[in-house]
Amino acid sequence: MDRLLAVEHLITLAVTAAVVAGLVAAARLRPGPWTVVACRILAVIILVNEGAWWVWLGAHGTWSPSYALPLQLCDVAAVVSAAALWFRKQLLVELTYFWGLAGTANGLITPDITDHFPSFVFMEYFIAHGTIVAAALMLVIGLGLAPRRGAVMRVFGLTFGLLVLDAGVNRSPRVTVKRRQRWFASRSRFSS
Repeated sequence: MDRLLAVEHLITLAVTAAVVAGLVAAARLRPGPWTVVACRILAVIILVNEGAWWVWLGAHGTWSPSYALPLQLCDVAAVVSAAALWFRKQLLVELTYFWGLAGTANGLITPDITDHFPSFVFMEYFIAHGTIVAAALMLVIGLGLAPRRGAVMRVFGLTFGLLVLDAGVNRSPRVTVKRRQRWFASRSRFSS
């Protein structure tokens, strides 16, 4: 996206906010068995969207372990949020809540993409980030699965563990060179 808060960005944020608010309000005001189905549909959307990204990268010749391993926080948050929606385990809910609101929501507000609506990259990016935020709010506000005492420190510790893993992968000389080459190549591809 060339400009932050361009019209297409603002419209996308407004639509995302409306859909998320509607889903969360419905779950809060009318709880019931439908919420299990809704959460599982959202989980499937998250995973299909993530898989579509990998397929797209492969089709465009940019997929490689050094570039596309799901080690970015938003990629990990996608898998964790889908699992939290499906299984409703408290630790997964806590990770989804903090990663979704502290990390992924920032991606919605300040996107780092050069593509415009309705390109695949634009749609995939906003679906990925929007559904993770939706999962976080649905689980905690809509379903009332509040983080437990000590959740901040647990999530901080696991986030630090992810940082150490990412640093180890990124420090690999082969990965570092290939990642830079792929990143620059993908930037020129995405903008055309």
